[in-house]
Amino acid sequence: MIIGYARVSTTDQNTTLQTDALTDAGVEKIYEETLSGTSKERPELTKCLDTLRQGDTLMVWRLDRLGRSLKDLVAIISELEERGIGFQSINEAIDTTTAGGKLIFHIFGSLAEFERSLIQERTKAGLAAARARGRKGGRPLALTEQQTKKAHAMLRDPTITKTEVAKHFNVTRATLNTSLKRVL
Repeated sequence: MIIGYARVSTTDQNTTLQTDALTDAGVEKIYEETLSGTSKERPELTKCLDTLRQGDTLMVWRLDRLGRSLKDLVAIISELEERGIGFQSINEAIDTTTAGGKLIFHIFGSLAEFERSLIQERTKAGLAAARARGRKGGRPLALTEQQTKKAHAMLRDPTITKTEVAKHFNVTRATLNTSLKRVL
């Protein structure tokens, strides 16, 4: 069975162009959705994917109708492939039920993996460069070294509790404990 999925981003648009192309391509059932592609919750897509069985084919008008990103698209199509379900995109002429279509899809997957690796490398290089310039990432410390030393001095007085010291510096007891461990 060939099942189609059509999506538009706004209510001003309609799926007629997509559904006509899918019907002409032999789709037997079409799931339609009006929802931004960036939305994680796509109920019609979920229904569509749940309906598909081994030997079926999912068809879309264009790749961007299915995935929010290349990574998302590769994940969806990989899941379909694991379940023995084919995938076809009309505009891009991708058909994972053929050897050539599988090749194209795997090239896309490789490009997505390459892109993720490049992003990781750039992020690591940027963090290393920032550390070399003396910058540290992460959240700023709640208490300075000087404040932590004052807190430690205050805690030497047996009549003062950690809760009181934390309240004095406007932090939680957990934050005070973390600061004390860091400095002492």
